[in-house]
Amino acid sequence: MRLLAFLRIHFFILTSLLLLSGWGFFAHKRINYQAVFSLPPELFVFYKSYSLYISEHAVDPDKRRYILKEEACKHFIDLDHYPTIREQQVAVSYYAAAELYSEDTLKRHGTVPWTILLYMKKLEQAFLEQNSEHILKYSADLGHYIGDAHVPLHTTSNYNGQLTNQHGIHGLWESRLPEIYYDHYQLWIGQAQYLVSPSDSIWKCIFESHALVEKVLLAERDVSKQFNERKKYSIEHRNGLPIKNYSILFCKRYNERMGNMVEERLRKAIRFTADCWYTCWVNAGKPALPETKSKWFVKKSKEESGSADESCIH
Repeated sequence: MRLLAFLRIHFFILTSLLLLSGWGFFAHKRINYQAVFSLPPELFVFYKSYSLYISEHAVDPDKRRYILKEEACKHFIDLDHYPTIREQQVAVSYYAAAELYSEDTLKRHGTVPWTILLYMKKLEQAFLEQNSEHILKYSADLGHYIGDAHVPLHTTSNYNGQLTNQHGIHGLWESRLPEIYYDHYQLWIGQAQYLVSPSDSIWKCIFESHALVEKVLLAERDVSKQFNERKKYSIEHRNGLPIKNYSILFCKRYNERMGNMVEERLRKAIRFTADCWYTCWVNAGKPALPETKSKWFVKKSKEESGSADESCIH
């Protein structure tokens, strides 16, 4: 009985931590890193030099959620609480949405599409100023929010299946599956393209993500019928502690049932991140960027990559 209680506590801690990270730290870092390789030569040299920094700092927005109350709403949007927007399926400005629903409502039910636009403006300004530190900071943050927008469960108030008795599905979809299958994903998505209307592109992504919510939930529900508790979960050891997690076989069936949806959303997140970086640079007038590494960033990146143990948050 004590062992069972111990495992339940640790499973609760694990799923709680997973809810704090859009794709999980693992996938967020790889979205940013992979996006670098889709940039044109004029940007690639600069971004490749700092690819470790951009990858490591992809998780900064999640870390800020521990200390900044206003950070949380930037990572999601509950479209079921924005019926007019959901029905019209068109881009909506922050001010129009605030007038329609109130600013308090937006902060309560999420602002990720407007957050992406805000950080695109910040990145464009950083390019204009040719400020390397800000370019890297805002590029890393922007990639994080874009990644979140591509997760279906970040577009619904039933974000962890808590309304349909499917607790834990959030971490299953965005952390467990990428960790297991990442090496099998085909993630080369071609060269970045200029976004004529970033707002339209962002909202298209949001609506695409939301349209997949029902499939995400239904697939888990159907596959769960094929497994008893013992086969649905397995015990793994992380940092010396036994952790209850979804079994490899269950994940395989769930992944197949969704038709490799996770890989496809990951590919689109990578592509959209590269597109946004490129678009910001073009809108800033295509300024020249330094080609040599900053010793400060190299040192900082090495320190952080060495001190953070990803396994503790998966």
